[in-house]
Amino acid sequence: MHISEGILSAPVLLGGASLTAVGTMIGLKKLDLDRIMEVSMLTATFFVASLIHVPIGPASIHLVLSGLLGIILGWVCFPAIVVGLLMQAVFFQYGGLMVLGVNAVIMAFPAVLCFYLARPLLGHPKTRPLAGFIAGSGAILLSAICMALALALTDVGFLTTAKITILANFPIMVIEGVITMFIVVFIGRVHPELLWGSKR
Repeated sequence: MHISEGILSAPVLLGGASLTAVGTMIGLKKLDLDRIMEVSMLTATFFVASLIHVPIGPASIHLVLSGLLGIILGWVCFPAIVVGLLMQAVFFQYGGLMVLGVNAVIMAFPAVLCFYLARPLLGHPKTRPLAGFIAGSGAILLSAICMALALALTDVGFLTTAKITILANFPIMVIEGVITMFIVVFIGRVHPELLWGSKR
């Protein structure tokens, strides 16, 4: 779900960078040093999952697993996603450095929202699968909408591409929802404390 370099206008780039800076500061403030290994593993998961992508116009679709990061890390998913996107931009030229802030907020902000939506359902084993599906699919849907908004704010000529991007992400939304659901159920059985970090 990367937007390529040279597409977005300067105000959109500055707005995305500002929002990402704020989200990252909040995430770093909430980061418990005892959870560094956990955050590192999830950052690596995000990095690897995002490597296989399908270009669609000025953007691309691929597995993100941002809902999983959101449901486990909360606000800490901001610095985790920023690091993952930075590595992808530097090593594989996915997205780019100038558009890093926008791409980060497109993926991280919906993940944080889904954390708050899914958290009430995490406590009971019967509702935990629903929490995982909501987080996984909801994060992709909201990210697609944020991407479309970024494109539309840059130029109304991107409206058609923005609509196509949202539609193209529906299959990914279902896939991410199912994958996240199974992972959350598994974690809830073997390591449930991961779902209840103290300072998220």
